[in-house]
Amino acid sequence: MTVTARRAATATLVAAAIIVGALALWKLRIVIALLFLGFVIASAMRPSIEWLNRRFRIPRSAGVVIHYLGFLAAIGLFLYLIVPVAITQIDHAIGGQLPTSQAELHHAAVHSHGIRHDILSAIDKRLRQLPSGTSLLHPAITVTKTLFEILVGILFMFAVGAYWIFERDGTIALVQSLVPRKHRRVTRDTWVLIDKKLGAFVRGQFLLVMLVASLLSLAFWLDGEPYWLLLGTFAGLVELVPIVGPLAAGAVAIVVGLTAGWAVALGAGIAVLVLRQLEDYVIVPRVMGHAVGLSPLVVLVSVVAVGYLLGAVYVLIAIPIASVVATLVDVVVRGRDPAEEDAPTVLFPGTAEGKN
Repeated sequence: MTVTARRAATATLVAAAIIVGALALWKLRIVIALLFLGFVIASAMRPSIEWLNRRFRIPRSAGVVIHYLGFLAAIGLFLYLIVPVAITQIDHAIGGQLPTSQAELHHAAVHSHGIRHDILSAIDKRLRQLPSGTSLLHPAITVTKTLFEILVGILFMFAVGAYWIFERDGTIALVQSLVPRKHRRVTRDTWVLIDKKLGAFVRGQFLLVMLVASLLSLAFWLDGEPYWLLLGTFAGLVELVPIVGPLAAGAVAIVVGLTAGWAVALGAGIAVLVLRQLEDYVIVPRVMGHAVGLSPLVVLVSVVAVGYLLGAVYVLIAIPIASVVATLVDVVVRGRDPAEEDAPTVLFPGTAEGKN
């Protein structure tokens, strides 16, 4: 009886610890996601940082700073080139002169038509439903707090990416020391292979976003599509969301095209369809090099599952998570040697890694 009670108590404690641990991980899921994104950012930067170090003797810390400054410069250039034209197109979409008071807004909403009427009516309705006076203070504080949390999360993610450039090898060595000696080499090779796959995926996605935004903006402009720059930029950004993003971009382009005529809508749909085929058969194989090695079905299931379980924001990490799981299954379950797997190369080849 004593032995049975002891076993029951041990089993209860283990079950309780598992439940508490699972709940803690669930509560910390946003922190875990930011950590994971930081690791992914580091994997994308690592090959070019190592190349700068080998070729020009630039310290790795300086390489990280160069990458982050380049990222900020790219955002600044994007805003400089895109925002003025985008503002002009938005202003044109709502009919030119913007109302400056609620009375002018209501008058403009009543006497306008088409997309201008829909936009101004929606804004007028929202403004009339807003609370007034001190009751606005709490929503304003909530919005400010949310924006601050988003900023802190972004800074935390990029800080993790910078530190992980230097901490990864030490962490791998620590994990190796905890596994049997015969598995240490495979452990390191698997980790390095995952790192290379994630890095290639991120760099490939960046190129795809730029290509899709540029090519579709040009195609929409030639087609006479209204707000061609906004639609092309939107199509490039939603390329980050697998499967669903391109479909949404095509649907929006067709709907907006219908406001200018069925021929424009048809041209927009053909442009999206042609680019989609070029992506599937030419661009993605050459640019991505099958970076994550996942079939379209696995990608679709991963995106839907992650979006359903964790929320729409986490869809961005669905493919990287699926890639990690697929690589572990290949090594642990199917018995593949990670050292014999071809690591994808996008922009920069994977760096040579020593084995322990």
